[in-house]
Amino acid sequence: MGAVDLQVREHFVTTCDGWSLSLRSTRSRHHFDPRTRPLLIVPGYGMNSFIFSFHPRGTSLERCLAEAGYEVWAMDLRGQGQSRRERRRAGHAGLDTYATIDLPAAAERVLAATQTTSKDLCLIGCSLGGTLACAYLAHAPNHRVGAFISMGAPLSWKEVHPMLKIAFRSPRIAGAFRLTGTRALVRAGFPILRHAPSLLGLYMNPATIDTSRMHEMAATVEDPEPRVNREIAEWIRARDLTIRGVNVTRAMSRMNLPLLVVVARQDGIVPEPTALTVAEAWGGPDVEILKVGTGDNWYAHANLFVADDAPHLVFEPIIRWLRRREM
Repeated sequence: MGAVDLQVREHFVTTCDGWSLSLRSTRSRHHFDPRTRPLLIVPGYGMNSFIFSFHPRGTSLERCLAEAGYEVWAMDLRGQGQSRRERRRAGHAGLDTYATIDLPAAAERVLAATQTTSKDLCLIGCSLGGTLACAYLAHAPNHRVGAFISMGAPLSWKEVHPMLKIAFRSPRIAGAFRLTGTRALVRAGFPILRHAPSLLGLYMNPATIDTSRMHEMAATVEDPEPRVNREIAEWIRARDLTIRGVNVTRAMSRMNLPLLVVVARQDGIVPEPTALTVAEAWGGPDVEILKVGTGDNWYAHANLFVADDAPHLVFEPIIRWLRRREM
Protein backbone atom coordinates (compact mmCIF):
# COMPACT_ATOMS: atom_id res chain seq x y z
CA MET A 1 0.00 0.00 0.00
CA GLY A 2 1.31 3.47 -0.82
CA ALA A 3 1.01 6.76 0.99
CA VAL A 4 -2.47 7.20 -0.48
CA ASP A 5 -3.66 4.43 1.86
CA LEU A 6 -2.97 6.56 4.93
CA GLN A 7 -5.50 9.03 6.28
CA VAL A 8 -3.50 11.76 8.00
CA ARG A 9 -5.31 14.60 9.75
CA GLU A 10 -4.15 17.60 11.75
CA HIS A 11 -5.88 18.48 15.02
CA PHE A 12 -5.46 21.22 17.61
CA VAL A 13 -6.42 21.35 21.26
CA THR A 14 -6.28 24.42 23.50
CA THR A 15 -4.77 24.08 26.96
CA CYS A 16 -6.07 25.80 30.08
CA ASP A 17 -3.06 28.17 30.07
CA GLY A 18 -3.28 29.43 26.51
CA TRP A 19 -1.44 27.06 24.17
CA SER A 20 -2.81 25.49 21.00
CA LEU A 21 -1.24 22.04 20.79
CA SER A 22 -0.83 20.27 17.46
CA LEU A 23 -1.74 16.60 17.06
CA ARG A 24 -1.61 14.36 14.01
CA SER A 25 -3.79 11.28 13.57
CA THR A 26 -2.90 8.54 11.11
CA ARG A 27 -5.00 5.57 10.04
CA SER A 28 -4.81 3.07 7.20
CA ARG A 29 -8.00 2.83 5.16
CA HIS A 30 -7.39 -0.86 4.49
CA HIS A 31 -6.06 -2.00 7.86
CA PHE A 32 -7.77 0.07 10.57
CA ASP A 33 -9.35 -2.03 13.32
CA PRO A 34 -11.75 0.06 15.45
CA ARG A 35 -11.53 -2.47 18.29
CA THR A 36 -7.93 -1.49 19.09
CA ARG A 37 -6.74 1.20 21.47
CA PRO A 38 -5.67 4.52 19.95
CA LEU A 39 -1.94 5.14 20.37
CA LEU A 40 -0.58 8.51 21.51
CA ILE A 41 3.12 9.13 20.80
CA VAL A 42 4.86 11.70 23.02
CA PRO A 43 8.12 13.21 21.67
CA GLY A 44 11.24 13.90 23.66
CA TYR A 45 13.76 16.63 24.45
CA GLY A 46 14.19 19.36 21.86
CA MET A 47 12.15 17.59 19.22
CA ASN A 48 8.77 17.58 17.54
CA SER A 49 6.74 14.66 16.22
CA PHE A 50 8.06 14.73 12.64
CA ILE A 51 10.46 11.81 13.06
CA PHE A 52 7.66 9.37 13.89
CA SER A 53 6.22 9.84 10.40
CA PHE A 54 9.59 9.62 8.63
CA HIS A 55 12.08 6.87 7.90
CA PRO A 56 15.11 7.47 5.66
CA ARG A 57 14.99 4.07 3.95
CA GLY A 58 12.00 2.07 5.14
CA THR A 59 8.68 2.30 6.94
CA SER A 60 8.15 4.92 9.65
CA LEU A 61 6.92 4.11 13.13
CA GLU A 62 3.55 5.73 12.43
CA ARG A 63 3.05 3.84 9.17
CA CYS A 64 4.03 0.49 10.72
CA LEU A 65 1.54 0.97 13.54
CA ALA A 66 -1.21 2.20 11.20
CA GLU A 67 -0.72 -0.73 8.84
CA ALA A 68 -1.06 -3.04 11.85
CA GLY A 69 -4.58 -1.67 12.31
CA TYR A 70 -3.99 1.05 14.88
CA GLU A 71 -5.14 4.64 14.98
CA VAL A 72 -1.91 6.51 15.64
CA TRP A 73 -1.71 9.96 17.20
CA ALA A 74 1.47 12.02 17.58
CA MET A 75 1.53 15.24 19.58
CA ASP A 76 3.70 18.33 19.68
CA LEU A 77 4.27 19.75 23.14
CA ARG A 78 4.07 23.52 23.68
CA GLY A 79 6.78 25.29 21.73
CA GLN A 80 7.25 22.34 19.36
CA GLY A 81 6.17 21.78 15.77
CA GLN A 82 2.91 23.51 14.92
CA SER A 83 1.94 24.16 18.56
CA ARG A 84 1.47 27.89 19.13
CA ARG A 85 0.61 30.40 21.86
CA GLU A 86 -3.03 31.48 21.73
CA ARG A 87 -2.40 34.41 24.01
CA ARG A 88 0.64 36.54 24.70
CA ARG A 89 1.03 35.45 28.30
CA ALA A 90 0.50 31.75 27.76
CA GLY A 91 1.96 29.41 30.36
CA HIS A 92 5.66 28.58 30.52
CA ALA A 93 7.27 25.55 28.89
CA GLY A 94 8.60 23.21 31.55
CA LEU A 95 8.55 19.58 32.62
CA ASP A 96 5.61 20.31 34.92
CA THR A 97 3.41 21.93 32.26
CA TYR A 98 4.31 19.31 29.66
CA ALA A 99 3.24 16.52 32.02
CA THR A 100 0.30 18.03 33.90
CA ILE A 101 -1.28 20.25 31.22
CA ASP A 102 -0.17 19.23 27.72
CA LEU A 103 -0.47 15.46 28.08
CA PRO A 104 -3.89 15.52 29.77
CA ALA A 105 -5.19 17.90 27.08
CA ALA A 106 -3.84 15.71 24.27
CA ALA A 107 -5.13 12.48 25.81
CA GLU A 108 -8.58 14.00 26.29
CA ARG A 109 -8.65 15.14 22.67
CA VAL A 110 -7.58 11.72 21.38
CA LEU A 111 -10.30 9.94 23.33
CA ALA A 112 -12.92 12.48 22.25
CA ALA A 113 -12.01 12.26 18.54
CA THR A 114 -10.97 8.63 18.13
CA GLN A 115 -12.71 6.46 15.55
CA THR A 116 -12.02 3.40 17.70
CA THR A 117 -14.51 1.97 20.19
CA SER A 118 -11.89 1.92 22.96
CA LYS A 119 -12.47 3.72 26.25
CA ASP A 120 -8.75 4.17 26.91
CA LEU A 121 -5.50 4.69 25.00
CA CYS A 122 -1.91 3.48 24.92
CA LEU A 123 0.85 6.00 25.60
CA ILE A 124 4.12 5.63 23.68
CA GLY A 125 6.68 7.87 25.37
CA CYS A 126 9.89 8.45 23.42
CA SER A 127 13.01 9.53 25.30
CA LEU A 128 11.99 12.45 27.55
CA GLY A 129 8.44 11.85 26.32
CA GLY A 130 8.45 8.60 28.30
CA THR A 131 9.47 10.48 31.43
CA LEU A 132 6.66 12.98 30.86
CA ALA A 133 4.21 10.10 30.42
CA CYS A 134 5.30 8.72 33.80
CA ALA A 135 4.86 12.15 35.39
CA TYR A 136 1.41 12.46 33.81
CA LEU A 137 0.38 9.07 35.23
CA ALA A 138 1.75 10.08 38.65
CA HIS A 139 -0.46 13.19 38.71
CA ALA A 140 -3.63 11.81 37.09
CA PRO A 141 -5.28 9.15 39.26
CA ASN A 142 -8.30 9.11 36.94
CA HIS A 143 -6.30 8.78 33.72
CA ARG A 144 -7.66 6.70 30.86
CA VAL A 145 -4.44 4.98 29.88
CA GLY A 146 -4.68 1.25 29.31
CA ALA A 147 -1.05 0.47 28.41
CA PHE A 148 2.32 2.23 28.32
CA ILE A 149 5.38 1.85 26.09
CA SER A 150 8.60 3.55 27.20
CA MET A 151 11.17 3.94 24.40
CA GLY A 152 14.66 4.93 25.52
CA ALA A 153 13.23 6.98 28.38
CA PRO A 154 15.01 7.95 31.61
CA LEU A 155 13.20 7.83 34.93
CA SER A 156 15.89 7.67 37.60
CA TRP A 157 19.43 8.59 36.53
CA LYS A 158 21.14 5.39 37.62
CA GLU A 159 23.89 5.99 35.08
CA VAL A 160 24.80 9.20 33.25
CA HIS A 161 27.21 9.38 30.34
CA PRO A 162 30.24 11.53 31.30
CA MET A 163 29.63 13.98 28.45
CA LEU A 164 25.99 14.43 29.46
CA LYS A 165 27.10 14.92 33.05
CA ILE A 166 29.40 17.74 31.95
CA ALA A 167 26.71 19.39 29.82
CA PHE A 168 24.22 19.44 32.70
CA ARG A 169 26.64 19.84 35.61
CA SER A 170 25.31 23.25 36.66
CA PRO A 171 21.54 23.89 36.68
CA ARG A 172 22.22 27.64 36.75
CA ILE A 173 24.41 27.56 33.66
CA ALA A 174 22.20 25.03 31.84
CA GLY A 175 19.24 27.35 32.23
CA ALA A 176 21.03 30.62 31.57
CA PHE A 177 21.19 30.59 27.79
CA ARG A 178 18.62 30.36 25.01
CA LEU A 179 19.96 28.61 21.93
CA THR A 180 18.22 29.46 18.65
CA GLY A 181 18.69 28.10 15.15
CA THR A 182 19.36 24.60 16.47
CA ARG A 183 17.89 22.87 13.41
CA ALA A 184 20.14 24.81 11.04
CA LEU A 185 23.09 24.14 13.35
CA VAL A 186 22.45 20.39 13.21
CA ARG A 187 22.21 20.47 9.42
CA ALA A 188 25.42 22.45 9.09
CA GLY A 189 27.33 20.57 11.76
CA PHE A 190 26.51 16.97 10.90
CA PRO A 191 29.23 16.61 8.22
CA ILE A 192 31.74 17.62 10.91
CA LEU A 193 30.26 15.24 13.49
CA ARG A 194 30.75 12.35 11.09
CA HIS A 195 34.48 12.79 11.75
CA ALA A 196 33.93 12.66 15.53
CA PRO A 197 32.55 9.11 15.99
CA SER A 198 32.84 9.14 19.79
CA LEU A 199 30.58 12.19 19.96
CA LEU A 200 28.15 11.09 17.25
CA GLY A 201 27.98 7.62 18.80
CA LEU A 202 26.25 9.05 21.86
CA TYR A 203 23.16 9.56 19.74
CA MET A 204 23.34 7.21 16.75
CA ASN A 205 25.17 4.41 15.01
CA PRO A 206 25.50 6.00 11.55
CA ALA A 207 26.46 2.66 9.98
CA THR A 208 22.79 1.59 10.02
CA ILE A 209 21.15 4.97 9.29
CA ASP A 210 20.96 6.64 5.90
CA THR A 211 22.73 9.81 6.96
CA SER A 212 22.49 11.24 3.44
CA ARG A 213 18.99 12.28 4.52
CA MET A 214 20.10 14.03 7.69
CA HIS A 215 18.90 17.34 6.25
CA GLU A 216 15.36 15.91 6.25
CA MET A 217 15.68 14.18 9.63
CA ALA A 218 16.77 17.47 11.19
CA ALA A 219 13.21 18.73 10.68
CA THR A 220 12.41 17.04 14.00
CA VAL A 221 14.87 19.27 15.91
CA GLU A 222 13.55 22.16 18.04
CA ASP A 223 15.36 24.82 20.05
CA PRO A 224 15.80 23.63 23.65
CA GLU A 225 14.02 25.55 26.40
CA PRO A 226 16.38 27.09 29.00
CA ARG A 227 13.94 26.31 31.82
CA VAL A 228 13.77 22.66 30.74
CA ASN A 229 17.58 22.51 30.56
CA ARG A 230 17.79 23.75 34.15
CA GLU A 231 15.15 21.28 35.30
CA ILE A 232 16.96 18.39 33.62
CA ALA A 233 20.23 19.41 35.30
CA GLU A 234 18.46 19.47 38.68
CA TRP A 235 16.89 16.09 37.95
CA ILE A 236 20.24 14.50 37.01
CA ARG A 237 21.78 15.89 40.20
CA ALA A 238 18.91 14.57 42.36
CA ARG A 239 18.65 11.32 40.34
CA ASP A 240 14.85 11.14 40.76
CA LEU A 241 12.46 13.60 39.11
CA THR A 242 10.10 15.50 41.38
CA ILE A 243 7.25 17.44 39.79
CA ARG A 244 4.90 19.56 41.88
CA GLY A 245 5.98 17.76 45.03
CA VAL A 246 5.57 14.24 43.65
CA ASN A 247 8.56 11.92 43.30
CA VAL A 248 7.74 10.38 39.93
CA THR A 249 9.93 7.29 40.42
CA ARG A 250 8.22 6.38 43.68
CA ALA A 251 4.80 7.05 42.18
CA MET A 252 5.39 4.33 39.57
CA SER A 253 5.00 1.71 42.31
CA ARG A 254 1.26 2.47 42.15
CA MET A 255 1.00 1.73 38.43
CA ASN A 256 -0.67 -1.50 37.35
CA LEU A 257 -0.81 -1.03 33.56
CA PRO A 258 0.91 -3.32 31.07
CA LEU A 259 4.38 -1.86 30.46
CA LEU A 260 6.83 -2.39 27.61
CA VAL A 261 10.30 -0.88 28.01
CA VAL A 262 12.34 -0.54 24.80
CA VAL A 263 16.08 -0.09 25.34
CA ALA A 264 18.93 0.65 22.93
CA ARG A 265 21.83 -1.37 24.31
CA GLN A 266 24.50 1.25 23.54
CA ASP A 267 22.51 4.41 24.13
CA GLY A 268 24.79 7.25 25.20
CA ILE A 269 21.94 9.67 25.90
CA VAL A 270 19.90 7.32 28.11
CA PRO A 271 22.20 4.43 29.12
CA GLU A 272 20.62 1.00 29.50
CA PRO A 273 20.64 0.99 33.35
CA THR A 274 18.81 4.34 33.34
CA ALA A 275 16.29 3.28 30.69
CA LEU A 276 15.47 0.19 32.77
CA THR A 277 14.61 2.14 35.92
CA VAL A 278 10.98 2.52 34.86
CA ALA A 279 10.66 -1.28 34.79
CA GLU A 280 12.34 -1.53 38.19
CA ALA A 281 10.01 1.06 39.71
CA TRP A 282 6.79 -0.28 38.13
CA GLY A 283 4.19 -1.70 40.50
CA GLY A 284 2.27 -3.98 38.14
CA PRO A 285 3.26 -7.53 37.15
CA ASP A 286 2.88 -7.15 33.37
CA VAL A 287 6.30 -5.75 32.49
CA GLU A 288 8.23 -6.70 29.36
CA ILE A 289 11.66 -5.47 28.26
CA LEU A 290 12.84 -5.28 24.65
CA LYS A 291 16.61 -4.77 24.35
CA VAL A 292 17.74 -3.85 20.86
CA GLY A 293 21.19 -4.11 19.31
CA THR A 294 24.20 -6.41 19.28
CA GLY A 295 27.94 -5.91 19.26
CA ASP A 296 28.04 -5.84 15.47
CA ASN A 297 24.73 -4.03 14.97
CA TRP A 298 24.75 -1.69 17.92
CA TYR A 299 21.84 0.60 18.68
CA ALA A 300 22.08 4.09 20.13
CA HIS A 301 19.29 6.55 20.91
CA ALA A 302 18.21 7.58 17.40
CA ASN A 303 18.52 4.06 15.98
CA LEU A 304 15.31 3.08 17.78
CA PHE A 305 13.40 5.24 15.28
CA VAL A 306 15.42 5.56 12.06
CA ALA A 307 17.83 2.62 11.80
CA ASP A 308 17.51 0.59 8.60
CA ASP A 309 16.25 -2.42 10.55
CA ALA A 310 14.20 -0.54 13.17
CA PRO A 311 10.93 -1.60 11.48
CA HIS A 312 11.94 -5.25 12.00
CA LEU A 313 13.80 -5.06 15.31
CA VAL A 314 11.75 -2.37 17.09
CA PHE A 315 8.41 -1.59 15.46
CA GLU A 316 7.28 -5.17 14.77
CA PRO A 317 7.98 -6.40 18.34
CA ILE A 318 6.03 -3.39 19.64
CA ILE A 319 3.09 -4.37 17.43
CA ARG A 320 3.21 -7.97 18.68
CA TRP A 321 3.23 -6.72 22.27
CA LEU A 322 0.26 -4.43 21.58
CA ARG A 323 -1.74 -7.22 19.96
CA ARG A 324 -1.26 -9.49 22.96
CA ARG A 325 -2.70 -6.74 25.17
CA GLU A 326 -5.74 -6.25 22.91
CA MET A 327 -6.92 -9.81 23.48
